[in-house]
Amino acid sequence: MVRLKDIAKACKSKNAGPFSITLDIMFDDAALFERVRATGVVSAALIARLYGVREADVLFTEYPPALAWKATLPRPVASGAVGDVDVYGAQQHAPLLDIEIPL
Repeated sequence: MVRLKDIAKACKSKNAGPFSITLDIMFDDAALFERVRATGVVSAALIARLYGVREADVLFTEYPPALAWKATLPRPVASGAVGDVDVYGAQQHAPLLDIEIPL
């Protein structure tokens, strides 16, 4: 097993409006992207489980021409609201880093 943080070019997050977060996983090597893609590990179901949301609430896009995946999901607290700990959504990618890929 290898962790996503050790093979992806980037894993990042940001706001997609005040009520949503978008996550990006990007590669710079097409062959490696295809190997990871073939495992089926990176999926809407995984994102839902990692972030504690319903799978139906995850807008998941696989975009092979860019060697990337994007997921948009609801924020648990609106950006800037009382209880929000990350107003820009820039620190929400951390759960992606330790995803184990069976390569």
